[in-house]
Amino acid sequence: MTYTVGQVAKAARVTVRTLHHYDEIGLLSPSGRTAAGYRRYDDADLERLQLIRWYRELGFPLEEIAAILDDPDVDPVAHLRRQHELLTGRIGKLQEMVAAIEIAMEARRMNIRLTPQERFEVFGDFDPEAHAEEVEQRWGDTDAYRESARRTASYSKEDWLRNKAANEDWGRRFVAVMASGAPASSAEAMALAEEHRRLITEWHYDCSYEIHTCLADMYVADPRFTAYFETLAPGMAAYLAEAIHANAITRA
Repeated sequence: MTYTVGQVAKAARVTVRTLHHYDEIGLLSPSGRTAAGYRRYDDADLERLQLIRWYRELGFPLEEIAAILDDPDVDPVAHLRRQHELLTGRIGKLQEMVAAIEIAMEARRMNIRLTPQERFEVFGDFDPEAHAEEVEQRWGDTDAYRESARRTASYSKEDWLRNKAANEDWGRRFVAVMASGAPASSAEAMALAEEHRRLITEWHYDCSYEIHTCLADMYVADPRFTAYFETLAPGMAAYLAEAIHANAITRA
């Protein structure tokens, strides 16, 4: 079956002028013509046009696309495999961009007034506000939420860097206790669980033992929180939760 230039343009969502240009530069020449000289495209032409459009979407110049498609050592399956890899990579980059935009939106909504460079310096790849909307939905009417929002609104870059350093130092020491083989109910683990609670109180809101144990339960129940702690040490979420509960029972 063959198709007119108008039919191809409509199906591929390109202009007739674009198809004429592709023909003129030898990128996509129709396989046939009518007796009157009109272009007629067959299925193979449409497959080539699809490849052209995909490569164009990926930002390849027309000259490079022509060289790629006319390479005798590359078959159509190889083209599809290559485009799959390129698109997968692009999707990953776009997802990173979306995440960065969401961070910026949440940071502005939470009054974290940092420049993009400052945000990267402070947070790196970690997004401290990733669950901000969910937190607001769950606890937006609580005194703890309002206190945290009020306090963090005034934090400067230096404040956030000090907060980051304090949490990283705590994390290293907690992982070391885990690695030592000490049980989660040991004095060392409970002392660091207590320090964790005090860090929350110092930087965000008055974290009671009741609130702290609720957070502990969330660390193991919510896979997003579990995944974060697992990046620090395998099994850390469960170990921390147990230590928090043991500390609350001992001190409360």
